[in-house]
Amino acid sequence: MKPQQTRLCIYPKDVQRITGKSERYGRMLLQKIREHFQKEEHQFITIEEFCRYTGFEKEEVILFLGA
Repeated sequence: MKPQQTRLCIYPKDVQRITGKSERYGRMLLQKIREHFQKEEHQFITIEEFCRYTGFEKEEVILFLGA
C-alpha cells in the first residue's frame, strides 16, 4: 500500500532529521536546491524536488517524515 502524503514542502528541520546535520545546513541545502530549480526566495521546495536533488527515494523520505 502506498503511503498517504499530507504535505508537499520540506523545511530545514526536516533536512536536519533526514541527514543528521544541523538546521543551518538544512537552510543552506534548501537554498542550493532553490537555486538549482531556479525558484525565487519566497517559493517552497517540494519533497519531490528535494528527492530529485539529493537522490533519496521519495517514499523513504515521506515515511521518515511521517508526512
